[in-house]
Amino acid sequence: MFLPARMRKLKIITLDQYSDSVVRSLHEEGVTQIDDISERIQQDAEWRQILKPSRATPYTGRVSSLLMKTSGILDFLGSVAAEEKGLRDTIREFINPPIFEKREVEELDTESLIERAEETLGRVESETRVMEEKLNELDSERSAVESSLSVAEKLKDFDIDFSDLQDSEYITGIAGRITAENLPELRDKLADITDELVISDREGENKAERILIIVTLKKHADSIASVLRRMEFERFEISELQGRPSEIISSSKTRLEEISRERKEIISKLRDINAEWEDELLVLREQLEIEKERNEVFSLFGETRKTVMLEAWVPLKEADRVIAVVEESSEGHCVTDLEDPDPEEVPVLLDNPRFAKPYETFVEMYSPLKYNEIDPTIFMAFVFPFFFGFCLTDAGYGIIDALIGFILYRGLGKVNNFMRNFGIIMMSCGVWAFILGMVTNGFIGDFFPRFFNITLPTVIPAIDAFVNPQNILIMALTVGVLHINFGLILGARNNIRLGNMREALGSQIVWLILELGIILYLVGGMIFGAPLIILAFAMLLYYNGLFGLMDVSGFLGTLLSYARLLALCLSTGGIAMTVNILTGLSYEMIPVIGVVLAPIIFVFGHIANNAFQSLGAFINSLRLHYVEFFAQFYMGGKNKFNAFRAERNFTKIRR
Repeated sequence: MFLPARMRKLKIITLDQYSDSVVRSLHEEGVTQIDDISERIQQDAEWRQILKPSRATPYTGRVSSLLMKTSGILDFLGSVAAEEKGLRDTIREFINPPIFEKREVEELDTESLIERAEETLGRVESETRVMEEKLNELDSERSAVESSLSVAEKLKDFDIDFSDLQDSEYITGIAGRITAENLPELRDKLADITDELVISDREGENKAERILIIVTLKKHADSIASVLRRMEFERFEISELQGRPSEIISSSKTRLEEISRERKEIISKLRDINAEWEDELLVLREQLEIEKERNEVFSLFGETRKTVMLEAWVPLKEADRVIAVVEESSEGHCVTDLEDPDPEEVPVLLDNPRFAKPYETFVEMYSPLKYNEIDPTIFMAFVFPFFFGFCLTDAGYGIIDALIGFILYRGLGKVNNFMRNFGIIMMSCGVWAFILGMVTNGFIGDFFPRFFNITLPTVIPAIDAFVNPQNILIMALTVGVLHINFGLILGARNNIRLGNMREALGSQIVWLILELGIILYLVGGMIFGAPLIILAFAMLLYYNGLFGLMDVSGFLGTLLSYARLLALCLSTGGIAMTVNILTGLSYEMIPVIGVVLAPIIFVFGHIANNAFQSLGAFINSLRLHYVEFFAQFYMGGKNKFNAFRAERNFTKIRR
């Protein structure tokens, strides 16, 4: 339970004609990790005499191409369908997402799946291709019309036909915007170039800018353009404009309305197509993804003229079942062999009870475990929510966080495993925040004492956060000592098990001896505690040199880090109390408006406080594990178990 899953390396040799069946069976079982032996074959002369590296099947390219096309069509139809969704639909799908009922599919060989995919995609594309092209044309036209409309609106004060400003053999027209303070200087600089120009200006959107139209001979265009660039002149694109600004504005708005209507008609048809084909395409995409993985995995094998060899990592408790599956899928035409693993090579698979599974993500975020070291997931499953609750220590906020976790668990958690796990974690954290809030007099700050003049009946006076914060500090430091000491024990156990006795004595056991000496000194006096304290300092010098003495301040700092539990506890309660005070003052001191303002301050103030404090509690609870706790024992490895598994969210094999 407290170690990663025990692993074995499984070697399989089978006839080439059964290799596809074996791969499909292993893929559906999903409990092995296929090892890459192709590089070993190339590098080892003895292996090269027997085997040659295998290759991905010739179907891989076609399957990948069809997968990309299927994903592209789904993304296109999905984006079109999403255009019509409002905020209410988004919230509804977040709280109660639609559950896809898995569709039974028959096990197809690669060629049959390719044929089916090509037929399905051909039928869908025949319905969508023309509409997609038309939609793209309309979007391009809309961008051009909006650009023309924007320019025309900026130049609407000019009574001019833009057709007259188009470049000709002799003249050119320029339109744009410049700051009002730069306009006199611009006129002077242009006058130095030529007097063969006309400048017309109008006030811009504000008095600080001017809109200009400049008409000049074409031979002066480059010189004038150079001056305009240096004067930070913003040029408008007028080359495509025809007619007067008022005419362009009117026609552009009319055309935009027409484009909008045409788009809605096309989108409506595409939504119907999406409703008809979405499930079929989701099933097809999943089948192609699975088939792609199966075809690519052959590149990790070795082969002879008639046989295929592969190696796989398998959990020991699954080994017999996997061997039976291989023998069945190859009709007995196989040879299998289980080997004990090299601890440096074995991929690590965390093996925890169901209640601790959500916390595996936190452990893996820090680093993959070393194969033979203690897995701290179960300990984290108990301690992390407690630390979160200690940091928050507000029963009202705990209820809110637990409800958020429940919504995630019952909502997106149905279709997303990460959200499901996060929902479980949030519910656990919320429960602890509720419990600790009820015993320390924290319920939306001082809500009950302030507005109802009553104290929660569950409050333990000695740890009332508003009356005896010093006792909360003692609790925090006590929890910190226990947490760190447990980490030291785990670290010593890991080092002793691996034969690193010097490391165990100099990095973990020495601190346990020092703490014991301090406790005996406080309880029984110098005669009991001094020998152990002297022994601890001697060990620090012996195993770590003079730098070992400096570690004493570092260890003390590690213990004091747990004071952050008190700091965040008081921060939550203090800000919540401030919100309550402002609510009361608004209601009592502001006539009429105060009745409306007070609830707004109360609701939004506490929502903001809960959001920030919950985030702080989450981050600091992680920090106490990553920086203080894990640092005492966590060694970390490099290999994480990656199962060769057919991920089936939309399909199931017809038996």
